[in-house]
Amino acid sequence: MTTSSKISTFIPPVRTLMGPGPSDVHPRVLNAMARSTIGHLDPQFVALMDEMKILLQYAFKTKNELTIPVSAPGSAGMETAFVNLIEPGDTVVVCQNGVFGGRMKENVERCGATPIMVEDEWGMPVDPNKLEETLKAHPEATTVAFVHAETSTGAQSDAETLTRIAHEHGCLVIVDAVTSLGGTPIKLDEWGIDAIYSGTQKCLSCTPGLSPVSFSAAAVERIKGRKTKVQSWFLDLNLVMGYWGAGAKRAYHHTAPVNALYGLHESLVLLQEEGLENAWARHQKNHLALRAGFEAMGLSFIVPEAARLPQLNAVTIPDGVDEAAVRGRLLNDFNLEIGAGLGALAGKVWRIGLMGHASNAKNVMFCLGALDSVLTDMKAPIESGVAVAAAQGVYG
Repeated sequence: MTTSSKISTFIPPVRTLMGPGPSDVHPRVLNAMARSTIGHLDPQFVALMDEMKILLQYAFKTKNELTIPVSAPGSAGMETAFVNLIEPGDTVVVCQNGVFGGRMKENVERCGATPIMVEDEWGMPVDPNKLEETLKAHPEATTVAFVHAETSTGAQSDAETLTRIAHEHGCLVIVDAVTSLGGTPIKLDEWGIDAIYSGTQKCLSCTPGLSPVSFSAAAVERIKGRKTKVQSWFLDLNLVMGYWGAGAKRAYHHTAPVNALYGLHESLVLLQEEGLENAWARHQKNHLALRAGFEAMGLSFIVPEAARLPQLNAVTIPDGVDEAAVRGRLLNDFNLEIGAGLGALAGKVWRIGLMGHASNAKNVMFCLGALDSVLTDMKAPIESGVAVAAAQGVYG
């Protein structure tokens, strides 16, 4: 057994992160996180909290007062939405077109509620007609939950239409925007979404560990009017609102991750400086260049073009190729990380992210060149030596 005296400082390798997350962190965010720690009730930190709420409202395009970062990763943001809005005995319609719709179902069951599933093929967006028919068949439903940007497949669903249908049937809406926030349009107030959660480690160019969430006035009313206690003490928004509420006087709830919140604040300042619409356009432009390179190489996408996420690209693996070996070569030879398929798509696709700070022309060219090199060396059935030029053609 190794003794503690032999363990030294951990120095991570410098990687280019182009998987499904985490993505590359902006240097300004890392610098911000290295600043002096102050108390989580310090007046200066409370002022930063107020700024962060404003910046998150900008990112979500909302005026919701309850717009905060949960002090835990995106999965905790998901659980925050479900444990606060769902009570035992409720009926919840859950749309599933990938892995993370399945996690929504698990949350519903753990809340003591009944999930009614609307299932679509992995790689396809949620079908609004199926949701409509399901809600007609289940008038007892109180809530609809769906994933806006399905990280396991790279498919984006029509959040505006799905939310409208849910509201027409008297349901509140819970939306997973872990992969979409900052990378593709989200218009919370315009679309009428009631509860939404995301993560910091993807298109916000920040480190993992925090989950931005936002709740509408209707959602807050339901939370305050619950018949039963929220099953999670830590995630009970009735308590958390006392810490993240308005004004300088804050009630102690938990010790917030101060330095991590410095990082999120800086990442949101970066988003504000670039401009939300400019960030969306940047992700789209780099996706088009990456797509051109893949298609020239002979790789295809599993998601129809109209539903593709620009920041998460699921591409098919050439016949006869050991996909894990390719990822290993990219990591070991190029310090480049790409993602494997999940669930039903395991072994069938690579998931290649262009998220946040990692969404840039340099990374597009680097990824295409490295993948071309490895696949050519492995004698894969691809068109060699054409991917980079095809992508360059998009950039002009």
